Amino acid sequence: MSWIFLVLAGLLEIGFTTALKLSNGFSLDRPKYILVFGAFALASFFFLNLAMRGISLGTAYAVWTGIGAAGTVLVGVLYFGETLSAAQIGFLGLLIGSIIGLKLVS
Repeated sequence: MSWIFLVLAGLLEIGFTTALKLSNGFSLDRPKYILVFGAFALASFFFLNLAMRGISLGTAYAVWTGIGAAGTVLVGVLYFGETLSAAQIGFLGLLIGSIIGLKLVS
């Protein structure tokens, strides 16, 4: 169950980083995104905390940030029109492979 909590925490991290961008620097002209950021961040930390009951701190943190980083890059490409170089794609592949590797050895 800890790994399910960890994946959920990572997905919620993608949500709060996306809301951070949409908030336009926590601009008061976009207050709903500030609230969405807060809700997603709190939920992400909550599930990360639950995951760390059964997964070591280092592994949980590495996987949580990895899921968040890789997912946020995908959101940037798919929804914000950002581009990736071949090297960036390669390193993202390494990141995803590392996440899978940590799961396999844990």
